[in-house]
Amino acid sequence: MEQASTGVGVPNPEIRRVALASFVGTAIEWYDFFIYSTAAQLVFASQFFTDLSPAAAGLASFATIGVSFIARPLGGVVMGHFGDLLGRRTMLVVSLLLMGIATVGVGLLPTYTQIGLGAPVLLVLLRLLQGLSAGGEWGGAALMAVEHAPRHRRGLFGAFPQLGAPAGLVLANAVFFLVTFSTTDDQFAAWGWRLPFLFSAVMIAIGFFIRARVSESPEFTRLKDARERAKSPLSEVLREHRGPFLIAAGVFIANNMVGYIFLAYILGYATAELDVGQDAMLLVVVTGALSWVGTTLLAARWSDAVGRRRVYLVGSLWIIGWAFPFFLLLDTGSIPVMLPSVLMLSVGLGLTYGPQAALYAELFPSRVRYSGASFSYAIGAVLGGGFAPFVAASLQASTGTSMSVSAYMAAVGLVSLVAVLYIPETPDQVRERRAAGGTVTR
Repeated sequence: MEQASTGVGVPNPEIRRVALASFVGTAIEWYDFFIYSTAAQLVFASQFFTDLSPAAAGLASFATIGVSFIARPLGGVVMGHFGDLLGRRTMLVVSLLLMGIATVGVGLLPTYTQIGLGAPVLLVLLRLLQGLSAGGEWGGAALMAVEHAPRHRRGLFGAFPQLGAPAGLVLANAVFFLVTFSTTDDQFAAWGWRLPFLFSAVMIAIGFFIRARVSESPEFTRLKDARERAKSPLSEVLREHRGPFLIAAGVFIANNMVGYIFLAYILGYATAELDVGQDAMLLVVVTGALSWVGTTLLAARWSDAVGRRRVYLVGSLWIIGWAFPFFLLLDTGSIPVMLPSVLMLSVGLGLTYGPQAALYAELFPSRVRYSGASFSYAIGAVLGGGFAPFVAASLQASTGTSMSVSAYMAAVGLVSLVAVLYIPETPDQVRERRAAGGTVTR
């Protein structure tokens, strides 16, 4: 199997610049994505689904979170195709601009009271545009970081775009916390909720400036110079690399599902069902996200020493084992007890998220790598996180117990565990870890 670039000849400052660009751009993208999820839990039911009952409006609002996942595979296909033909860097800039347009657009939307049915329709369309952008964003950022990195540090440098997700969550919740803290309930409902969306315009400009200054992936440059680019990369992936595609999609299902339970469900659940204050719960979520940053980085470095498969195996078992204790502790409604519940969940998230960029790069040859990584990532996201908040809310409402949500988390975790067992480890990877002084495992 073809491996990622060694990064030989690439100066260390350039590697750091690419890592920073991957992190900052992805963090901004995920900030945009998460402020939508936060607003969907806090205000969209009353702003865009006014004519529905409170319960139905809440479910409709959760459903719009999942709508973006419909567009993710399309984004993965389109941006993956052009990323393999035109370059990683170009599509990274395009995806960032698309996300910015959609996010600022949500902040400018009229409400249901103002224009009726057109308001939720426009909301869904903008959410679809966000999904289109997110479908192609991650693959490009991950490959830029990994393909610039030395072989024995692909896990570490591949972690930088991974850090963008929890960092974006922290930033999104911090901005919402500041807005809710500085406005009254009436002001927040009237116009305050729009501020985090409009603030995205400034961040997109910063991200664009950073990403426009990085060099193209040396691996893609080599392919272009040698005229070895695939004409139909996705077709080649599905025809010749079905096994790696299924593995890549499968290992991401549980991580994405648990991630969206954490990111887009427990805030609304705790405030509505457990009567926990909104500000207190935001702080719990932010603390968990900070822990997720740390465990993601540690897991990525660990994967360079012991291999991706072992780290994924530990993380998958952790997710399955913590599914029931997570909600048992969360349901106490006590912040000192809820905090360790969320922190422990973040360990499983980090273990199955940190090695992902390096794993995906190692599963696909460079000529089809953007398409393979982006499309499998998007499919895993659809199957795992797409409607996870909606499913969780429906299970809670129909059964009256959060244990049904825990069972859902454990069941999906088992699905990913099966895919993890099929993660290959090539002889090249064993030799690389021996050379780097790492542990050799099979």
